[in-house]
Amino acid sequence: MIYKKFQDIELSALGMGAMRLPVVDGNDGRIDEAAAGEMVAYAMEKGVNYYDTAWGYHEGQSELVMGRLLKAYPRENFYLATKFPGYDLSNMDKVQPIFEEQLKKCQVEYFDFYLFHNVCEMNIDAYLDEKYGIFSYLMEQKRAGRVRHLGFSAHGGYGVMKRFLEAYGSHMEFCQIQLNYLDWSFQDARAKVELLNEHHIPVWVMEPLRGGRLASLSGEYEAELLKMRSEESVPAWAFRFLQAIPQVTVTLSGMSNFQQLKENIRTFSEEKALNGEEMKALLGIADRILEKKVLPCTGCRYCTAHCPQGLDIPSLLSLYNEHCFTEGGFIAPMALTALPQEKRPTACIGCGSCESVCPQQIEISQAMKDFAGKING
Repeated sequence: MIYKKFQDIELSALGMGAMRLPVVDGNDGRIDEAAAGEMVAYAMEKGVNYYDTAWGYHEGQSELVMGRLLKAYPRENFYLATKFPGYDLSNMDKVQPIFEEQLKKCQVEYFDFYLFHNVCEMNIDAYLDEKYGIFSYLMEQKRAGRVRHLGFSAHGGYGVMKRFLEAYGSHMEFCQIQLNYLDWSFQDARAKVELLNEHHIPVWVMEPLRGGRLASLSGEYEAELLKMRSEESVPAWAFRFLQAIPQVTVTLSGMSNFQQLKENIRTFSEEKALNGEEMKALLGIADRILEKKVLPCTGCRYCTAHCPQGLDIPSLLSLYNEHCFTEGGFIAPMALTALPQEKRPTACIGCGSCESVCPQQIEISQAMKDFAGKING
């Protein structure tokens, strides 16, 4: 197992995420605890020492199951991470009872790593609002030794992350972002990595395989990769990409079966980062994947000056592309909730003024209509 230095400790470069544990009969709220236990035992044996769970994973069962499974091991043998569930605004005034309950569920006296969960457009104002006392409470727990390292995860855009860092950046020790070779450009993950680097904050990776979408590629793309590294699997390429980014410390993988765990541990048994030529080839494949599935908006903003509704069309198209490519998901709906009704896709009147100046000749009004239908449907 590769280990990465974080302050005065060594963390396994591969962390076990507990969001996609094996389940019974496809029921996300019924974790197959025996199968999960076998996976934890193997991970421990092979040197994985970072385990990540959260309040809402597996319909609230993840913390309970991980607490029971990890209880079998000496506390000093693993680092446990969980998160304050700010993705639900109704939790914002409950930081103390939730934190206390999490300690009980996980059967520990302290958390090695604790995160503000899912900093995004929807909750940034609440996270920064002192009336909820979230930051002050968590800092108090850190001083008391019940939180060893404080950080945050973010699905929000660059601007949201910047606001959070301007407020709390000097106290954040790590940040977890969605990072993979597709989102390097698609979600502007590269800029987010650079932003964190400016604040001297190391990167924790979530969604390295984008929910499994990068676990396999079409035959054409796979053949190109095999020519360069015949011994590497398609998923391994995604991990080798991350190994080439120096800011990355821990890569979390939500492995849902024993075979995935074994393969990932094998990949992380040695560091074989992509070289410059390989990085270029892989990012080129990502561009070609996206070209076939998303609208080619370049963000020139010619359209916004011609929109009688004052819509931020490039931002809306970016969310539309994300929603279409992911075939749903929570990111776009979550971001739209932060916008007033008059700035959402439903506010488009279909006048076509924007289309008359679009260099890419995108049928923007149709995209807005389709987007509104997908979100409201």
